[in-house]
Amino acid sequence: MAHARISMYMPPDIDPTKAAIAYGCRALPKLNEELRSETLLTRQKALVALCDLMHDPEYVYEAINIGCLESLKALLMDDDNLVRIKTTEVLYIMATHNIGRTGFLQHGVIIALSFLLNDFQTVCRENLHQAYKHLAQLPEGARGIVNSGLIPSLVQKLQVEEEHIQEIILDTLAPCLQEDATEALKSQAVPCFKEKLLSGNPQIRSKAARALIAISIPLEGKNQVWENEVIPILVDLLSDPEDEVQANAAGALMHATVTTEGCNAKGRSWRFQGVSESYKLLPNLSSFS
Repeated sequence: MAHARISMYMPPDIDPTKAAIAYGCRALPKLNEELRSETLLTRQKALVALCDLMHDPEYVYEAINIGCLESLKALLMDDDNLVRIKTTEVLYIMATHNIGRTGFLQHGVIIALSFLLNDFQTVCRENLHQAYKHLAQLPEGARGIVNSGLIPSLVQKLQVEEEHIQEIILDTLAPCLQEDATEALKSQAVPCFKEKLLSGNPQIRSKAARALIAISIPLEGKNQVWENEVIPILVDLLSDPEDEVQANAAGALMHATVTTEGCNAKGRSWRFQGVSESYKLLPNLSSFS
């Protein structure tokens, strides 16, 4: 005779780390309530579920409207490492959508994230820099980062962060400096970018040269590039094995050598390399003769 036995295993389609999602229009309001729960496990499960939902821009729009951003801002200060990591992950995913970036500007998320710049969890810092990177793709977002006074902090973090996070910071700085390079110039960003041009990582060299393009737009930026002897390094990078590094170095030279001092510095560097090497960098003009 058969006996009824209760399995010791979880049902195959249930994820024990994720909160159960309510049906239809109750899904996000219920998760928002769970984000504010005093029970740690409840908050963790709600964040894991929210990470999946935020890939859909319609859910992002609804989440902003019902106040999820305020709940997430509060969780950035949570004592639990996993809560902070998953909170920054949710915000990073939201920042990949235009509606999410707009919500960041309307709800003061930029400043809230900045309190985690010194968090000892590497994943947490990486997520917040990814959020800033996507936010900076929007001109209003880049201006928001600049107006929040974060440029000096980002320049300082560029010198101490892990290499893969340095790449993200450089991606953030480039569009921000196009909006306003004043704070970066005051924060000694040019010497920092000069150091990154010498990196063994081609991505960092390329992104540092791209940041120099932006910082060289104002006259003060051109002068600092010349004063810090960055131009000879940029000339050397024109022979870099990576095409993207060459292109960005050429762009930085185009902006930095408009002044007389910059033009003279470039000329000296080219003469030092030799006339034959210089001609290799010029386009073939024979077809126009």
